[in-house]
Amino acid sequence: MKQCWRWFGPNDKIPLAQLHQAGVEGIVTALHDIPPGEIWSTENIRMRIELLEADDFSWDVAESLPVSEAIKTQSSGYKDHLENYRASLSNLAAAGVRTVCYNFMPILDWTRTVLRSPQPHGGNAMHFSLLDFAVFDLHILRRPSAPDDYNQALRERAAERFADLSNQQKTMLQNTVIAGLPGANDSWTLSDVAERLATYDGIDRERLRRNLIDFLSEVAPHAETCGIRLCCHPDDPPFSLLGLPRVMSSTQDYVRVLDAVDVPASGATLCTGSLGVAEGFDPVGFVRQAGARIHFVHLRNTKRVPGPDPARPDFYEAPHLEGDTDMVATIRALSEEEARRRSAGREDSEIPMRPDHGQELLSDLETDSMPGYPLIGRMRGLAELRGIMAACQP
Repeated sequence: MKQCWRWFGPNDKIPLAQLHQAGVEGIVTALHDIPPGEIWSTENIRMRIELLEADDFSWDVAESLPVSEAIKTQSSGYKDHLENYRASLSNLAAAGVRTVCYNFMPILDWTRTVLRSPQPHGGNAMHFSLLDFAVFDLHILRRPSAPDDYNQALRERAAERFADLSNQQKTMLQNTVIAGLPGANDSWTLSDVAERLATYDGIDRERLRRNLIDFLSEVAPHAETCGIRLCCHPDDPPFSLLGLPRVMSSTQDYVRVLDAVDVPASGATLCTGSLGVAEGFDPVGFVRQAGARIHFVHLRNTKRVPGPDPARPDFYEAPHLEGDTDMVATIRALSEEEARRRSAGREDSEIPMRPDHGQELLSDLETDSMPGYPLIGRMRGLAELRGIMAACQP
């Protein structure tokens, strides 16, 4: 696998030049300043590539080329957004960017309730608590149908927890939940969230899945023509929040969507941390079923902890080799898939990966890094993963 690193662009506090010291081979980045639904112009793409090339890096994966809410809900203007998406794919392909990651999660991207939870070793990790999320949903956002999503015992615990929180703690919880992907939603208000939730009235899981399949039917054949590999990131966490549907939370979800739009360009991002939150997820089985269509890999680990609802477990971001995912078995399966591709003469035999998320360690604790994206924590992860990759080469 090609060892890549997520870089958030010119405002990223980790200089590109330093990444050579960590053994990074390629870059995963995106044009975060361009709103979803608008075209990534050839000029903006060229400027990003020039930044990377100035430090001897290539742009290996665009993550993410965001799918607009209009496309997800098939609301006003979505056909124009589809055309713009195809135009962005054309522009990326013309610049030599061949892998494009996206997600189809409604409104919010990844969701956590604590961004810096102290760990026994002295570092920090991101954490999700269903109890704290219920506090946000029931008592801060005050979503009208929220009580239907929690049993009586959890509602009572949430009321007690809310009463014990200071105003500062309530504000911190609110900001953490609606932050989503770093840099994407940090200016949203509660009213913004409520307004966006209303756009999903009448959209259930089956409807959202149909909308995803419709989206892929429109863009995947074009991506195939351009030589672009699209890869959908799983839901994070892989269960419903805020009453919103989730459609990419399991191996079966992926198989269903990939079969519905059976175009090689339409593929998967295997994120072991997101899918691994669900008890019983089998990453080796995922590779065996969808391996030919895995275009990108996020190797990260999460650890489930006891919570109020086993179907929606609490979890934290674990060290890369210490969570619920058997990383050795996963990498071995991916190495075997790469060997199959080489035997078949596929030009994409080397799958790009990145050490997704990481705990804050050592000097990370003294810097204001992106939550989940510290330097030392990800360096540790990449080093550990690199060792497994070397040992698993067939």
